[in-house]
Amino acid sequence: MTTTKIAIIDDHQLFREGVKRILEFEKSFKVVAEGDDGSDALTIVEEHRPDVVIMDINMPQVNGVEATRELIEKYPDTKVIILSIHDDENYVTHALQTGASGYLLKEMDADALIEAVRVVADGGSYLHPKVTHNLVNEYRKLAAGVSRGGVYAQTVEIRRPLHLLTRRECEVLQMLADGKSNRGIGEALYISEKTVKNHVSNILQKMNVNDRTQAVVSAIKNGWVEVR
Repeated sequence: MTTTKIAIIDDHQLFREGVKRILEFEKSFKVVAEGDDGSDALTIVEEHRPDVVIMDINMPQVNGVEATRELIEKYPDTKVIILSIHDDENYVTHALQTGASGYLLKEMDADALIEAVRVVADGGSYLHPKVTHNLVNEYRKLAAGVSRGGVYAQTVEIRRPLHLLTRRECEVLQMLADGKSNRGIGEALYISEKTVKNHVSNILQKMNVNDRTQAVVSAIKNGWVEVR
C-alpha cells in the first residue's frame, strides 16, 4: 500500500488537530509535519517532502496564497490544497492561479477532505462542491453574455447525455452541478454514499475526466446540465 504523506499548515491548533485526526483514520495517509503559518511552508516541504500540503488561506504572517506561490516557484510538483472560509470565486481563482490543486471550505465534511487528498495526490484537482457550483454559475453567465450592465441571456437547451450515461448517472451529474456533496446526493436520491461514489466514479470514467470539477465544467459546455 502506497502511503500519502501530508503536511498541514493552519494557525488554529484545534482545527489543525481535527484535520489530522480525520486524515489519520485512513491507513494510507500519514501526517508527517505541521505548521502554524505560511512562513513554515518552504522549510516543511524541504525537510519532509510531503505529497500533499493542506494550507489555510488566512494566517498572520504569510497567508496561504503567498506561501503556495513560493512553494510552486521552488517546487513545481508540490500539490497544495487551500483551506478557506471564503467561497467567493475571486478567492478561488486567485488560489488556483498561484498553483493550488484544490480548494476546500472549512465547512467541509470528513469525506470531502479525504476525497480531496486522494484526488490531488493522484494528480487531479478538487474543489469543494459549493465552490464548484459558484464557479460554474460564473462560467455560465459569461457564456450566456451576462454583464454587470445588463443581461443578454440565451436560451440553452438541456440535452441529457443518455448516449453516454444511465438515467441515474445523469441525475447524479446534475446534482454535482448543483453543488451537492456525496452525502447530499445520497439523501436526495435515497441511496447510500457508497452507491453515490460508485456513480461518480462511473461518470468520471465514461466522460474521460479526472475529477468531478472537470465533469461539471464539461457537462456545462455540452449543455448536459442546468445551472440553477
